[in-house]
Amino acid sequence: MSDDTAPDENWGQQFDRLPPTAADRVVEGRPSREEVVDWWDERFGVGPSVFDSYTFWEKGAGKIWAFHGEVVDPIEVEGLGMRILRTRQRHWKPSTNAVQRFCGDATKNVVELSPGEAKAFVDGRDQQLDRWDGDWGYLTAAHEIAGELEPLGVGLYLHGELRSTVPKGRQEDLVKLD
Repeated sequence: MSDDTAPDENWGQQFDRLPPTAADRVVEGRPSREEVVDWWDERFGVGPSVFDSYTFWEKGAGKIWAFHGEVVDPIEVEGLGMRILRTRQRHWKPSTNAVQRFCGDATKNVVELSPGEAKAFVDGRDQQLDRWDGDWGYLTAAHEIAGELEPLGVGLYLHGELRSTVPKGRQEDLVKLD
């Protein structure tokens, strides 16, 4: 920790482990492990046990990382595991990697896309999708591949439109999705 950073302050250059519960919070605005796990359960139906072997860390303001293992706390490294969530904003936003990794068995807020819709989505194109009657906000966009429904990434659904949030560097030209 920097000599000029108090223990109750967020220091953007190091990873700090999330506190187990809100009652254990020292840094204002930092989510707890319990809040993160509950969010994944409430938003996507991803059961808490999925995260049993992961530790959660914040680096920067609201950038939450999951790490499969143990390290010292705090730790000054460039990366630790996988960035899974941004929290210090009005609506929490999952990362594409996290949705692809953890939402394979999601039971809520998963929109199944046709081959053409899936291709447009992974190409980064927004599209009208009036048939969705679930929650607005961040969804898991999925498509059937080899007989299994697979998460493609994070979509933002508002006013009948599915907006692709697939990062430009991850957009793929898929020859055939069916």
